[in-house]
Amino acid sequence: MTEFTERAVKIIASIPEGSVMTYGQIAALAGSPRGARQIVRILRSLSQKYKLPWHRVINAKGKIGFRDRDSILLQKMLLEGEGVAVSEAGEIDLERYQHHPDLL
Repeated sequence: MTEFTERAVKIIASIPEGSVMTYGQIAALAGSPRGARQIVRILRSLSQKYKLPWHRVINAKGKIGFRDRDSILLQKMLLEGEGVAVSEAGEIDLERYQHHPDLL
């Protein structure tokens, strides 16, 4: 596992219940400000192995990033179960719910 991937996994694992972070925010904190797509890859390949709270990661516009209905509904249900308000359009208020961790 690369150093970037290790840092990203730690950051994702640290997102508290009821909060979200963006792909780009995680990438920047892990050391690659333009690595948002790498975060998508990490979530796809390592979420199950490391029990990552994948549902707490959203896009920079504050929206659920999935395109298929089932995945959107699952992420929406998981976030709402943690107290995060999600609009019908899959939007989350970043000012209210975005997590800003201390440097890890």
